[in-house]
Amino acid sequence: MKNVIKFVAIALVAVSVSSCATVFGGPITDYQRTRPAAGEPQREIRVGALVADLLLFWPGAVIDFATGAIYKPHPSATAANK
Repeated sequence: MKNVIKFVAIALVAVSVSSCATVFGGPITDYQRTRPAAGEPQREIRVGALVADLLLFWPGAVIDFATGAIYKPHPSATAANK
């Protein structure tokens, strides 16, 4: 029984920290959250975070896409913060 509890605890920790862009990507902007309208350019994906999600724990990619954290922030927003 102890081994089952340890396994479940480790699995829960792995799931909670596995979405790399959500955890390490910084604050999520409105640009990342909203879908582009028809005719607008598509948002760029953070390739490094996507690869890390797929290698470490693929459901983390689902979380990152759902939160919008997998997308790069708007270029003008990053230039304004510097």
